[in-house]
Amino acid sequence: MSRIVIAGASGFIGQYLLERYRRAGDEVSTIGRSGADAVWGDRAAIGALLEGADVLVNLAGKSVNCRYTEQNRTEIFRSRLETTRELREAVAACAAPPSVWFNSSTATIYRHAEDRPMTESTGELGTGFSVQVAKAWEAEFFDGDLPATRRVALRMAIVLGDGSVMGPLSALVRFGLGGPQLDGPWFSTRSRVASGTQHRFGARGGRQRFSWVHIDDVAGAIDFLRERSDLDGVVNVSAPHPTDDRTFMATLRRLLGVPVGLPAPRAVLEIGSAVIRTETELVLKSRWVLPERLTDAGYRFAFPELEPALRDVLATRSAIRS
Repeated sequence: MSRIVIAGASGFIGQYLLERYRRAGDEVSTIGRSGADAVWGDRAAIGALLEGADVLVNLAGKSVNCRYTEQNRTEIFRSRLETTRELREAVAACAAPPSVWFNSSTATIYRHAEDRPMTESTGELGTGFSVQVAKAWEAEFFDGDLPATRRVALRMAIVLGDGSVMGPLSALVRFGLGGPQLDGPWFSTRSRVASGTQHRFGARGGRQRFSWVHIDDVAGAIDFLRERSDLDGVVNVSAPHPTDDRTFMATLRRLLGVPVGLPAPRAVLEIGSAVIRTETELVLKSRWVLPERLTDAGYRFAFPELEPALRDVLATRSAIRS
């Protein structure tokens, strides 16, 4: 039995890990805003949970699925940097700190890539608000000296599971709107350019790359890395066979038995994203990421291919709702 602490366990990844570890017989404690074993700001309680723990997993942070207003941008930064700093200070104060700390990061840290995949060794970091957040988050995570705690930043691609993007994408398909998301020119404003939130026209015809990972492989990668004391630093958590937006949506339509899906041009996406309070970058940026360090270390993905992964997620969603 292991002692595991999960910070930010209220999201779908955190809930999945929480249930998985408890089913395995591990002792799992949580840190969060409310309803957790320790709340942010209570340093004594957080320190008590971390003292003698085997593993710390930090997933805390406001969702980026929102409009990038000044208020939301500030909260996206704050909710990641302050919580990570609080955990780092608590770990540093422990007499027996966790032996390994996994901190959430994002594969969107890499640039818009249509020419080649991004790996940990050859990937190029991008620009813009989302990249700024990822860089600052990782810098905060790796700051300071924690000699007894191995630190791993999980640069996760879009996670497929019973939650996250699968609900809204499945709904779009069933309403006949499950075609590709088509990028194109769009006017910019000085404020959006200055804040780094203006998406620049890139891939044509729905060919923006779509890197993804099944939720089982998020957990599997963490389990694998727990046993590999020689691996630290940044690790891409992404399936080894990424696809593109057009293929992803066509595969989802086929599995849901919907033969036709209307494409969504940039103008429609911009209007729709404003209505539902999100950003077009989330579907238009070309994310082409490969898990070089995991595959080189010998990790075997449970779901390396897209169709079996989607089929499993849809079956799980159906079973839960039946």
